[in-house]
Amino acid sequence: MILFVEYPKCSTCQKAKKWLSENQVEFEDRHIVEDNPSKEELKAWYEKSGLPLKRFFNTSGMKYKELKLKDKLPDMSEEEQLELLASDGMLVKRPVLVGDDFVLTGFKEKEWTEKLN
Repeated sequence: MILFVEYPKCSTCQKAKKWLSENQVEFEDRHIVEDNPSKEELKAWYEKSGLPLKRFFNTSGMKYKELKLKDKLPDMSEEEQLELLASDGMLVKRPVLVGDDFVLTGFKEKEWTEKLN
């Protein structure tokens, strides 16, 4: 079963969810703020994704900007970055799609089509 981690008010998440339904992809839905991913989950997703850890941060979010993370992230250890992500769902780039052998952050239709079809 694919895990779809989203923030329901996010327009990109809404588009992604509609795409999943239209493409008849079964998924389990999870609210990223009410049920924020744990540090362990984030670490596992990050390792499975093959993506740089920065791709898991919601760089356009208010929280990211308030905390001036653009300047701070380069000096933070991987552990510190994972702890920070686990501390607040609004810092995590969304939606996150977690399959058995892949993890995608954000919604890029082409990327999702390649992974899911």
